[in-house]
Amino acid sequence: MTLTMSLREAILHRVRGLNPDELRNVIEDSIGNAEMALPGLGVLFEIIWQHSAPDDQQRMLEALHSQLQQPSS
Repeated sequence: MTLTMSLREAILHRVRGLNPDELRNVIEDSIGNAEMALPGLGVLFEIIWQHSAPDDQQRMLEALHSQLQQPSS
């Protein structure tokens, strides 16, 4: 029998059970590295977004918008 996991499920399986320091390491190791890490960050952001209060979501949007207005380096 073959077990098939979606990319989302595989990412969640990889990080489930990690403590906060380990999660931070996963995030920081993914930022600025190979583009193949971007889907993982997207899944983690999805969880953050879904479990954030509207005020926190607004702050994230404002921070993102502000950074996107900066010239590319």
